[in-house]
Amino acid sequence: MNILIVGNVLKDVYLNLDTRKNFELDRANVNWLDLSFDASMHHYFSRTSSFGGASVTQDVLKNLGLDATIANYDKTEPPIYRYILVADGGVTYFVPENKKPTTFTPPVSTLDYIFVDRSAEITNETVENIKKYLEFSTTTKLVVYVKDSLNPATSSLLNFADLAFVENNTDVPESFPQDKIIHIFEDSVRFGDTTESIHTPRIDTLTHLSAYSIMAATILGCFILGKTTEESFRLARINVENATLSSVLPLKELEHLSESTTSSDDLELIAANLVLKPKGILAADESGGSIKKKFAQLNIEDTFENRHNYRDIFFTTPNLEDYVNGVILFDETARDLAANGETYVNYLTSKRIIPGIKVDQGLEPFNGSELENVTKGLEGLEVRLREYYTMGLRFAKWRAAFNLTLNEDGDIVTPSADNVIENSRILAEYAKKCQSAGIVPIVEPEVVYDGYYPIEKSAEITGKILDCLFEHLNKFDIDLRACILKVNMVLAGKQFEVQSTPGEVGITTATVLRNHVPSDLAGVVFLSGGQTVEQATDNLTEVTKNGPFPWPVTFSFARALQDPALFTWKGDNSNTDAARTAFRDRLIANTDALK
Repeated sequence: MNILIVGNVLKDVYLNLDTRKNFELDRANVNWLDLSFDASMHHYFSRTSSFGGASVTQDVLKNLGLDATIANYDKTEPPIYRYILVADGGVTYFVPENKKPTTFTPPVSTLDYIFVDRSAEITNETVENIKKYLEFSTTTKLVVYVKDSLNPATSSLLNFADLAFVENNTDVPESFPQDKIIHIFEDSVRFGDTTESIHTPRIDTLTHLSAYSIMAATILGCFILGKTTEESFRLARINVENATLSSVLPLKELEHLSESTTSSDDLELIAANLVLKPKGILAADESGGSIKKKFAQLNIEDTFENRHNYRDIFFTTPNLEDYVNGVILFDETARDLAANGETYVNYLTSKRIIPGIKVDQGLEPFNGSELENVTKGLEGLEVRLREYYTMGLRFAKWRAAFNLTLNEDGDIVTPSADNVIENSRILAEYAKKCQSAGIVPIVEPEVVYDGYYPIEKSAEITGKILDCLFEHLNKFDIDLRACILKVNMVLAGKQFEVQSTPGEVGITTATVLRNHVPSDLAGVVFLSGGQTVEQATDNLTEVTKNGPFPWPVTFSFARALQDPALFTWKGDNSNTDAARTAFRDRLIANTDALK
């Protein structure tokens, strides 16, 4: 990834003045600076110099591991000097009156990014040269820093920008999209609904001249590296607050400081609250296709109004917060409004229920197989997670499905090693993106119940999948204390002639979990996976009896909680109260199973 910085290299000279010799009192007892233009007459306690402007931006990007160069930079030319005078806590800047225009000679190579730096003095000629290059290199992205004043040349350049840093609420043309503007201030940065407060250290160590550049360059570099807005802002704050005149922090140190001082504790607390017993997690995250099938069996028309009314039954059930710690939503529902005009996300939060979101985008064939699949949805996930975080969602769920089938010879066909590895890798990558975005991941590897296999085979395959999954979670450096496993109970497949008793399910499931799940995991929640309503509750009861476990164990059911309400409601809102009662009965039964 190569970045060309368009800007000027400056030489900043910091003078910590001796106020006893450089100031005099006027008749009004106001201190005035008496500074000779003869350098030998300067009286100061210390003199420090450093390269500023585009040089700061380059240092930041290089420390993030990116290839960054400064356009037309000739080290043999004398630098542009700025004097920063510090005295008694105040600061004054002396800058050249005639600023040096920034030049840009279009390179012959292809660039990934052009960053017009804060230090740039843009002219019409510079704009034309950049435009010509962008016409030649259509894949190059343009990022522009807009200072306090927007000259016509910079304004013209904005028409071609993919992103803009705008300082101190400087006005930009209304035609420039607001969702491409990062507002940057001396003490904070803001992008959409995301804001990070930043404390600039002592002015004799780092002034806002460098702070602005460090903030912008860190955020840009982090965006290029695929980090979320929240993480990018956090790393920018850490960089500014720990920088000196001579150095900024490398990426590894930034990430280390971030991990040790930021949201890991918050994520672990959220995860712990999601698995508090004797409550569970309601899975109300059916995709469009799934809810359509549910409705079809009762001849309910699949409309937005019916979907809204159906899900509203569950969210408005009296005292829902006594039975569930969290609710997994589908994207449509997360954007929907409750009767009081609040989003369901805010409505649930107000009831002390943590709202979450399904973020996978369904299954697709694995290597062209008709039997095996992988879960899609990683592309663009960081952007979606950033939005979900700003919406107030604090955990997410991702499902991988594993089928056990019969071949023509009547033998059980189990998931291939390659398929298990790929799904585990995807789950781990998803979990990493979630934790980077401040969202607790629920990883869901499901051995599908609708198959033909004995309970022993279910135990064997579930154990192998869990071993592979946790191996990959470890490779991706996932904080297990901020991660939840959602998994199938271990039982014979629905098509198998000998069905498992609740006692068998309890013992076998407990054994598999103890043998294959690390003790530092935040918790385990069970999916119902096509079991009947009573079957899921009876099996949960028996698993609980085989405790205690190293981690909390609870439920995250969908159909096993919702079906009685659905078959009571039948699409008729006159049945809503009765449907709520049916739903609450299942909540009570399953919370009782955990006691």
